[in-house]
Order: sequence, then structure tokens, then C-alpha cells
Amino acid sequence: MSENKPFIITDRRKFTMDGELRPDADASPAEEREVAPPPPAPPVEAPQAVAPESHPEPDYPPPPTAEQTEQANAAYQATSERLDTAIRAANPGADHPPAMTFETLVQSVYMTAIVQLGGATPEGQQPQVDLLGARQSIDMLGILAEKTKDNLTDAEKRFLDSALFELRMAFLEITQVIARSAAAKAPDAAGPGKPSIVR
Repeated sequence: MSENKPFIITDRRKFTMDGELRPDADASPAEEREVAPPPPAPPVEAPQAVAPESHPEPDYPPPPTAEQTEQANAAYQATSERLDTAIRAANPGADHPPAMTFETLVQSVYMTAIVQLGGATPEGQQPQVDLLGARQSIDMLGILAEKTKDNLTDAEKRFLDSALFELRMAFLEITQVIARSAAAKAPDAAGPGKPSIVR
């Protein structure tokens, strides 16, 4: 059986909690240095008006050059045309894929939000609602409306405004249904047909 030996803890810190040199600290010549006095404090200027808080610009990588952009666009277009040709060869009589338009972009985000709000749920099944995802999709269309202001045709503006209005109203309706449902039912019961929040 081995003998238990006591162990000793030695505090080798050079300074106390107050920042003073400990009297028992062994200062070797290599560690003893003259400390230069701190530089004089800059003169205090009169306080200036505080600018409103602004968000700092993100640190994006440098943009591509005009030549790089042109080359990438040409290569993309050529590859897209080869893909379209291959699809038409494999599917004789298939229509040419529709061109991307502003309306197509808005419709894509709109449909994503509708699905996130449970609009694509088959009849008889419990809707799965992704409120956070739907809110992001709706906010995305809001940013698109803000950034394209005064740059849309009347038809494009009406289309975007209508999509935003419908989605915001649907979002409000779903959140009110969920709030009423949560207030009316016991925490353990989840009846069929009542939406649940996807996390």
C-alpha cells in the first residue's frame, strides 16, 4: 500500500489582487524592467453632438472587375443555353423554359411564404406552420419593395403590393388562430386541424 504524501500549493503570482508587487515574489533580473511612464493624456475637447447610431457597413469582399463579371456572365449564358438544348433534346415538344422576370421572382417568394403559413397542407392533415420562415419571406418582399421604389412599372408595383398585402393579412390571421387555440386548449391536447408551429 502506498503512503499518502501531502502536496503543497505555491502561489507564484508576482502581483496581488490590487496590482501591487507581492513581497515574497522572486523577481529575477531578466524580469526586472523599467516601466516607461505612460504617455500624457490627450487634451480633453468639448463634447460634440453624438451622431445617431448607424449600423456599420458589412465587410464584403472586393467586387469582381468588369472583365470578370463579363466573362462569368458569358459562361453562364452559354451553359444555360446548352442545358436548355439538352432538356429539349430529351423531351421533344417541350416548351422553352420561361424567362425570369420580376413577377416570377415575387411569385416565387410569395409561394414560399404561403407554404410556410401552411397553405399547401393536404385536406384532412394538420397544417405545419413555420412562422419565422414566413416572416422572413414576407420581410424579403418588403425589402424588395423598399429597394425598388420608384423603379417599377405600375403593373409590377401593383403585383408586389398585392402580394405583400395578402401575405401580411394571412400571417396576422394565422398568428391570431394560434394565439386563440393556445389560450383555449390544455397544453397537452393538439386537436386535428389546428396548426402547430414548426421550430
